[in-house]
Amino acid sequence: MHLDYGYMEEGKLGKPYNIGLLKRLIPYTRPYKKNLFLALALTLLITLFDLSIPYLPKIAIDRYILSFWYPVHQKVMPGGLAEEFDQKYGHIVETTKETGLGFLSSSKLKQIDPMDLRHYQEEGLISRDRFYRIPAEASNQNRLFAPEKAIKGEGPYLYMPVKALNNVSHDTIIKLRHKDLNGVLLIGVFLLFLIGASFVLNYWQYYLLEKSGQNMMQDIRMELFSRIQGQSIRFFDRNPVGRLVTRVTNDIENLNEMFKSVLITVFKDIFLLAGIIVVLLHLNWRLALISFILLPFVFGLTLFFSRQAREVFREIRKNIAAINAFLQERIPGIRIIQLFVQEKMQLKYFKELNHKNYLASMRQIKIFAVFMPSMEVFSSVGIGLLLWYGGGKVISEQLTLGSLVAFIGYIQMFFKPIRDISEKYNIMQSAMASMERIFGLMDQEEVIQEPETPERPVRAEGHLQFKDVSFAYEKGFPVLTDVSFEIKPGQMVALVGITGSGKTTIINLIERFYEFERGTILLDDLDIREWKIEELRSQMGLVMQDVFIFAGSIAENISLGNKKITKETLEEASRQANAYQYIKRLSGGFDHEVGEGGAILSGGQRQLLALSRVLAYNPTLLILDEATSSVDPETERLIQDSIFTLSRRQTTLIIAHRPSTIQHADKILVMHHGRIVEQGSHEELMALGNIYFRLNRLREKNESTPGSVR
Repeated sequence: MHLDYGYMEEGKLGKPYNIGLLKRLIPYTRPYKKNLFLALALTLLITLFDLSIPYLPKIAIDRYILSFWYPVHQKVMPGGLAEEFDQKYGHIVETTKETGLGFLSSSKLKQIDPMDLRHYQEEGLISRDRFYRIPAEASNQNRLFAPEKAIKGEGPYLYMPVKALNNVSHDTIIKLRHKDLNGVLLIGVFLLFLIGASFVLNYWQYYLLEKSGQNMMQDIRMELFSRIQGQSIRFFDRNPVGRLVTRVTNDIENLNEMFKSVLITVFKDIFLLAGIIVVLLHLNWRLALISFILLPFVFGLTLFFSRQAREVFREIRKNIAAINAFLQERIPGIRIIQLFVQEKMQLKYFKELNHKNYLASMRQIKIFAVFMPSMEVFSSVGIGLLLWYGGGKVISEQLTLGSLVAFIGYIQMFFKPIRDISEKYNIMQSAMASMERIFGLMDQEEVIQEPETPERPVRAEGHLQFKDVSFAYEKGFPVLTDVSFEIKPGQMVALVGITGSGKTTIINLIERFYEFERGTILLDDLDIREWKIEELRSQMGLVMQDVFIFAGSIAENISLGNKKITKETLEEASRQANAYQYIKRLSGGFDHEVGEGGAILSGGQRQLLALSRVLAYNPTLLILDEATSSVDPETERLIQDSIFTLSRRQTTLIIAHRPSTIQHADKILVMHHGRIVEQGSHEELMALGNIYFRLNRLREKNESTPGSVR
């Protein structure tokens, strides 16, 4: 069995269409642009902090932990080579008291071209011996070595061979290198500061994004619900409730996920990737190029899996919409399902829908089950290449250990935004599909048009006139044809006819739920198309056969949340509708909670409550559509008493079949195949012996048949 619940089939979203959808989102961001710009600024600052964190260990290792110095023997070299070195690298050499002897720190050694460094080391210009630079004051206090072993620098430092300190105690080494230890401590404190500051900034960034996102989603959800409320009834005939609920809930939430996870935070990933590339090239461009060998494979893999995931996300959204629509129909109709013992059949249908969603979700899981480990493999391969190539450079002293450690940290950091961008791409595709449905729903213009210059009648009396009105729900299948009648102020008019003759359609046109093709409908001598819709409907009170009761109290169901309706008005309306007595018997009276759909109330009680709701708004035209067709005789009598009382001061239109409800009407209109074929009083129509007569005889026969249900 093919199940179709009216969800929108999603087309493939192209890049230009995506841009168009994003442009439609821009107006909703304008009220919150200050927060968004602040969040973007915080994102940039957080990125700078994140980029600094792997660089700090590099500084600590190269400058303080492994702070070796290498002698430069310019005086032992031929003039040409010494002059060449002095021109290229003399500015990075620390001079000493000895002529022609200087020192290079391990961190500055990497500034020398590797080819030049190898040549200088082979020629003896730069020694491979390692020295510590220690404060002269500390060495004197500790009396660690003979003066002849130290080389005095230009400043307050001595250069001491590492070998000369091999037998020195641990405590003494700490005292000698206290400046290095202080430097490491300072970097550690600064690192903790960056982590703490990053935490605070992340909090505010997240807060601003969530606040702006929730405000935007609230605005979009309010506008969407407002658009839905403004649609004509024809719109709801074509769109199942489950689909509309999905648009206002799940699709809006997808949009929120895109906003807070993509539109701002994706900038952080882009900034982070760009920053990492710049830092790696600055540290060692050769090693950076080795690291970038994997990038084409990474981006190719990401693009491939993103395309696969996009199709799966689209299918999942489609399946969820179908499940929502199915549940929205079946749960309210559970009584019918249980009455006809269709639980197994409905379970079978639901199993089909659920299995489709399960299969789509499993395809999504398989995609990410391959993609995520693949990214981890590439990350591990990248680190392996670094250890192989970079480790050799460290051993040959062409790269510092701190730089290699920083490289590994940046490469590990580099793959995270790539994974994030891939996931966010999928989130964005899912959100784009939701945005397409949301704005597609907003663009539907099945609304009853308001007049450009609304008019008001001189007096509101409930005077209703139909003049040659024709209407069809679908072209080529007319429901009403040239219908004309008049209901004068204060009259009670009944509308009768077989099922499908057009009675309810007349009510739909009076309320302007649908637009009619030809003819004119006048209320108080003014075309209803010239009325403002809000004012037009406020003049009418409609009680339908199928009464809808909202979850809430009795008072809330009568007033519908209108604060202008006082408690006294509620009580008076319920008395006029003969509902006051049963309401007072309920626990809590008017504050009694009735639950969803008024399930705890009987059919007759719901009808009396609906009549009270109408009377609380004091309409000039009261319309009852089969209000007594499904109630018990006692409730029918109460409703009839109310109708007869009200008809003395209000214009009343009744659709009914029972003679007891309509025989006292001032005029009865008989409809047949979309036309009014008879009209007159009960006695006049019975005397004609035509359609009305046959309808009554058929009704009397059914009621007199033993076992017939009234």
